[in-house]
Amino acid sequence: MFSLNAPVPGRVSALASRLHPELTGFDSIRERHSILVKRLGDGAGVGGFHRLAEQARTALAGAPAAEARISEVDVFENPPNGAAPVVYLAVESPGLDRIHRTLVDELGAIKGLEGPDYTMHVTLARGGDPEAARRLAEREIEPIEWTVSELEFWDASRAEVVRSVSLPA
Repeated sequence: MFSLNAPVPGRVSALASRLHPELTGFDSIRERHSILVKRLGDGAGVGGFHRLAEQARTALAGAPAAEARISEVDVFENPPNGAAPVVYLAVESPGLDRIHRTLVDELGAIKGLEGPDYTMHVTLARGGDPEAARRLAEREIEPIEWTVSELEFWDASRAEVVRSVSLPA
């Protein structure tokens, strides 16, 4: 599966590291942090990843850099797929939301995961004690603000960034 992700600054990774001791009881803890902007598909068919990347780049034409802000830890108690609960950092970014909607309009939505109900976030951990997740969501954190000036094409099968695109696109 390929996706288009927004990298996060080191300050966000540092926050995740500070929260790590409280995440050790979860089934899985994310070690790499980013914001999923849009799932692109598996790259099957003619042109594969290159076709997906070009479709996304075309849809992004003219998209400006986006301001982003993290100010709270939150929980998906019943995520649409995978183990519950999911502990995450909530992302506020009207610009990334617009990019997500544009990509969904141009490339289609993955049912139940994208579109109008999508919540922009940075996953920290999933699959654990719901009460522990709620306690984490009650923690206050210092807000982190930054400008997203690049998006990355992520190849989940190889667990690596395979290309990037600068914003404005």
